[in-house]
Amino acid sequence: MPEAVTPAMPRPALYLVDASLYVFRAWHSMPDQFHDADGWPTNAVHGFARFVLELLEQERPRHITIAFDEALDSCFRNRLYPAYKANRDPAPEELKRQFTHCKALCAALGLNVLAHSEYEADDLIGSALHHARPRGFRGMIVSADKDMSQLLMEHDEQWDFARGQRWGMAGVKARHGVEAAQIADYLALTGDAVDNIPGVTGIGAKSAAILLAHFGSLDILLTRIDEVGFLRMRGAAQMAVRLREQREHALLWRQLATIALDAPVDGAEPDFVRAGVDAGMLEALSDSLRFGPMTRRRLREAAGLPG
Repeated sequence: MPEAVTPAMPRPALYLVDASLYVFRAWHSMPDQFHDADGWPTNAVHGFARFVLELLEQERPRHITIAFDEALDSCFRNRLYPAYKANRDPAPEELKRQFTHCKALCAALGLNVLAHSEYEADDLIGSALHHARPRGFRGMIVSADKDMSQLLMEHDEQWDFARGQRWGMAGVKARHGVEAAQIADYLALTGDAVDNIPGVTGIGAKSAAILLAHFGSLDILLTRIDEVGFLRMRGAAQMAVRLREQREHALLWRQLATIALDAPVDGAEPDFVRAGVDAGMLEALSDSLRFGPMTRRRLREAAGLPG
């Protein structure tokens, strides 16, 4: 258990990495010239390994967890709304294999890996942070996903690693037009095309931001719909009509957009401390994935192994 944190002491950081985002980014950006010993492509693994190495070398995190998406069509949100993320094509077998390798690589490096068939990576990250906060930790969420900003509290930060941008709770409004605590309400109104959440018809980003600035929350907005028509904004009367008609839908969209804080995060090390390295597994992965000498050297250095 970490020592009690006093005002004079900085809070220890828990690094929470949205792995799937960086695996997909590597899959789309890395050249298709990398293959394992069996001839399967490994471009996503190579790109993801570079990202993980840069993070470890730059930050040297003591407390870290890497969350992967496994709930592709078995997430609890699919039971609430079967069309959730139905606009996404299933991952090809070549990519599924690489996800397995990426998880194995993280485990070999002693990084806590979280994955669950009913919860998404967002939920696992939110639940890990929710678990760690009372123990004195602040969150460092490594993800560019705007959904994650709803998790930010006073001492937390979100980090778009690729762009080198970091922001805290106070910086969310400048990026998205609403406060961190309003992100799920905002997505309920505007929808989220990435996740196939429709939103309320006719309400876009600017309108949603104005509504939430005026009313504070979706709940208050829905109890005071009669006032919407009198707001000085284009199409206000029609918005009021749509909100009455789609009230239950808006509540469902918010439920889909809200990150769960009760996903199981057991199986990780206490306080998500970085565990010991599995040198044998690391060497075997380096061989089977055909990592080059530079990547092998960096992996051994990141693992604290002799060169």
